[in-house]
Formats: sequence, C-alpha cells, structure tokens
Amino acid sequence: MKNILAIVMAGGKGERLMPLTKDRSKPAIPFGGIYLLIDLTLSNCINSEIYKIIVLPQYKSQTLMQHLERGWNIFSQDLGHYLKIAPPQMMQGEKWYQGTADSIRQNAYLIQQESPKDVLILSGDHVYKMDYVRFKQYHEANDADVTIAVKELGKESAIQYGIVKVDEEFRITGFQEKPRDPCTIPGDSHHVLASMGVYIFRTEVLIDLLSKSTQTDFGKDILPEILGSHRLMAYPYRRENKIRDVILYTDEEGILREKQVDHARDSSYWRDVGTLDAYWNANMDLTGVDPYFNMYGRLWPIRTFQRQHPPVKTVFSHEYGADARAGRALDSLVAHGSIISGGVVRNSVLSYNVFVHSWSLVEESVIMENVVIGRHARIKKAIIAEGVHIPPYTEIGYHPRQDRERFTVTRRGITIVTDDNFPKTG
Repeated sequence: MKNILAIVMAGGKGERLMPLTKDRSKPAIPFGGIYLLIDLTLSNCINSEIYKIIVLPQYKSQTLMQHLERGWNIFSQDLGHYLKIAPPQMMQGEKWYQGTADSIRQNAYLIQQESPKDVLILSGDHVYKMDYVRFKQYHEANDADVTIAVKELGKESAIQYGIVKVDEEFRITGFQEKPRDPCTIPGDSHHVLASMGVYIFRTEVLIDLLSKSTQTDFGKDILPEILGSHRLMAYPYRRENKIRDVILYTDEEGILREKQVDHARDSSYWRDVGTLDAYWNANMDLTGVDPYFNMYGRLWPIRTFQRQHPPVKTVFSHEYGADARAGRALDSLVAHGSIISGGVVRNSVLSYNVFVHSWSLVEESVIMENVVIGRHARIKKAIIAEGVHIPPYTEIGYHPRQDRERFTVTRRGITIVTDDNFPKTG
C-alpha cells in the first residue's frame, strides 16, 4: 500500500504486567509460544502491504531491538522499503517520550523526510488481525482528517477504556476517558465504542497539530480539542474489518479440508493485553479445537524470528498400570525444543525448550521458555516466567490462600511464578 507510513508505539512500561515486564517492555512479552506481542502488529502491516515502518521503543528495549534485528530484517532498501528502529534521541528537549503525541513529535523529522500522504499510528502490544487497507479506504471515503479504530463493547466495560461518542454517520463528537456513565452507540443503548489506539492521520494535519500544541497524548489531549475544527471519524472495527483467509476444518467424515473465507471469525477479535489477566486470556484464546484467535490461517500469516531448535518430543507411552506415564499435549500449543517426558499438558501454551517431567500435570497455563516442570508437579491457571525450575511435587493453582502468600496472584486467580520464587541452586 503506497504513500502511507506506519509508526508503531513500542515503549510501554507495562507496569500492570509486572513481574513479566521486569526486564522487557510490553511489546517484547512472549505470546503464543514462539512470538513476541509486537509480531502481531508488524504482521498486520506486512499482510496489508505496508512496507515503510518506524518502531519507537523506549523502556527496557534491548530484548525488543534484538528481536527486530534478527527477525524483521526482511525489507528491500532498493524498493524504498524499511523498518526503522527509532529510540528516544531527545531531538526536542531533554525528555524521554511523554506520550503518544510527544513520541511522534520527537520524530516528526522522519515523517517529513518520507512525506507520505497518511500516517498510520499503531500500538505494539495488542492482539488482533486488522486489514489496514480497508481502514485507509474508509478514512479516504469519509474525507477524514483523522480516523480512529473503535471496538464495540458492552456498556459495563466502558470504565476500562477511552470511549468515543459518535453521531449517526460515525463522525466523532466527543471523548470520555473511562466513564462510569458512558455514551452509547446511536440506536444501541447497551454498547459503547472503545478506542483501540489505532489512528490514521492526514500527514499535513498531523504535522500541523504537533507543531501548534505541546500536549503529550492524542486520545486525552489533542484529539478532543480539535473536534470543532477537524473531521474525525470512527472506524467500526467489528463491522468493517474483514480478514480473507484459507482455514482448515474437518468434515463430517473426518477428512481434513481447506476452505477460503472472506470474513474469518477472528476478524473482530481484539485484546489490549495490558494486564496479567488479559495476557493469560489472550493466550488461552489460542488453544482448543476452534480457537477464538486462529494463527493457522494460510493467507494472513503471523511472522516472527524463528529460533533454531529441534522438533517437539513426547516420550513414554506407558498408559496403564500402577506406574503409568505417557507424554501428552492436549488442546495446546507447544514450541520447538520442548520435551514432554511422561507428563500431561492440557489447554496450555508452552514456549521454547520447556521440559515437562514424568507424572506432572500442566493445565490452562502459559509456560515461557527454558522452564523445567519437576516430577509429580501440578500446575493450573498459571503463568510461569522464563527460566523457572519448578521443584518436584510442587502444586500451583490448587491452594489459593497458600499461593497468595508465595506468589503474585491476579484478581481472577491466575498465579504468576518467577525465578525469584524458585531460585536456581548449584
């Protein structure tokens, strides 16, 4: 898609994702076994044929920058395509990025060098598939200065998001930040429109706004101030976003088939994984026979840096008897290098090089790379951070009161385990 520049915000501290963000930013959090969160946004760009991308990292960015250098060096400079990493350079003042608008302002010279017709502003820590071509077409068809992608949510969820007020034509007439009494969709008193943090600006409008204002954030500051002077449109993501894909299914006779669809079910899927509970939910949405978020479509691939590890291995097949043990993974995603040695993994996501010992059980959990699950351990509804060695006979997720005394436990009851809980010995 020519004449458009994508800018990906990738500097989030992720304080509500602690302790997972102790050593990395939100966009660098592992997801789905082999990916980082930022891979989803970048894959949306590539699948939408956007080949001019600037990534703006900030906090604890080393893991993210290494990943981008290793896995996303796929662009042809000869064709004018690129992915630029632009950490804070304090081109205007002595401060780090203070917000979405400020981060763009500090890098306005990069936009002016490219001089695109439109600038697409994205977050690097959302889970979704979005066809930005359709987004741009809607923006142009409505002759908008700014278009904001919005997601329909139940009215009760409004307190967690920035809410957009629209008229019958979906022109934006107001903003509400996490309201207790939100404005609803015209003609629908039960749903609201939440901002997804995905914007498209006419370039000249964007540069003009940033030059005339010192405000640091788009959603909270700049956009509410220009409602009377500019044309702002809401893009109804659920209605307009349609992902064309080829999906696999099993017919009534048990034969594997392929089917092309013009509107895949997960076209309307979107999660801001800003909390530990949301992060766990998003990973669980990948599992099962018919996952809510499907990473196996043929026409909308999700790209990443593929590590060089051997295939997954399951060992021991003694299914019966007093000493029965069999390595199994059921309704789960298991990354390369992992060995399930006589244990059972169910409805879980395992990253690289996870070793599950005999007679252990892992259920509804996210296990990050280089984790070892000891013999006879039982883990349920947990997130196990990178490099943790779970001792034999450990139980996590079965005794809430005890878990809260030892670990971080979320409001929903998800237990977070780090190497601070089980330091390595020897």
